[in-house]
Amino acid sequence: MRLLLDAHISARGVGRPLGRKGHDVLALSEDAAHEGLDDEEVLAVATAQRRILVTHDLEDFPPILREWAAEARSHAGVILVHGIDHAEFGLVIAGVVKLLTDRPSQEAWLDVCEALSRERAAP
Repeated sequence: MRLLLDAHISARGVGRPLGRKGHDVLALSEDAAHEGLDDEEVLAVATAQRRILVTHDLEDFPPILREWAAEARSHAGVILVHGIDHAEFGLVIAGVVKLLTDRPSQEAWLDVCEALSRERAAP
């Protein structure tokens, strides 16, 4: 699966392990070309590259997603991580893998937003 990790998701702690599991992962924190993008631009990049956005940003993305839905704008999928600390890499990885297993094709994520909670990530 193609994933875009938002700026506050660790490229080393989350992105690389997901890459080793066979996913195509781009982390904003490792790409200077994406530095300073606002949240709507981040979603637009994820959409243009057909990547599922993984973010901890629960304040800004839900309103953007509602706005895009009202405008009939599509996105490639979003995973909103909540209730899991930024440093709990293993839990984020396990949860993302579970969600991707539940929707195993890139197309199945079109316009889907999933919440990744501690309960959903736990084994």
